[in-house]
Amino acid sequence: MKPKRRNRSSDLRDMKLQGKRVTLRPLVPEDFPQWTEVRQRCRSWLVLWEPSKLSNLSDPDTDLKAFQQRCQFMQQEREKATGYSFGVFTDGQLIGEMNMSSVMGHPFYSCYVGYWIDQKQAGQSYASEALAAVLRFGFEECLLYRIQVAIVPKNNASLRVVEKLGIPKEGIARKFLEINGNWEDHQIFAMTIEDWEQKQETLIKDWL
Repeated sequence: MKPKRRNRSSDLRDMKLQGKRVTLRPLVPEDFPQWTEVRQRCRSWLVLWEPSKLSNLSDPDTDLKAFQQRCQFMQQEREKATGYSFGVFTDGQLIGEMNMSSVMGHPFYSCYVGYWIDQKQAGQSYASEALAAVLRFGFEECLLYRIQVAIVPKNNASLRVVEKLGIPKEGIARKFLEINGNWEDHQIFAMTIEDWEQKQETLIKDWL
């Protein structure tokens, strides 16, 4: 079993995932006005759960050139089939992001998913809907065997996202990731292809 690879750049730029209310697509430089508005407005909320930014690099949240470089890097990741990043939109408005990172082939066929959502849109299950779309893409198009999500145990909002989808909880990874200047334990949630095959009918009906 090998992950499916998308070869044409046009396909990569045009790829979209669809939920009932949200559309996921790769971010492009033209999204910067929406991106910088929501990222700056939610900065004090997001910084609690994200890795610290390197002080010697320009911040893509505020610098257009850095955002353009980020979009280009994500495009290269898609072309290599090593990562997929999607802006989450509803009614044309950017409300968050879903990132599939460390996409690996043989013998792992796995990836990690990370996400964030606009603070004012929290609690409306947009993130769970977007994650359901990413799970479908990961298992049915990338042909992955396992998709993992790592969450700081005190991040209750993020925990609710995976719990709504019934993603199994596996255990604690100690000092798993540097978050906001501290090495934090993370709760690991993971869905395998067997889990997806068992739950996909319900997940698709409820969310997609």
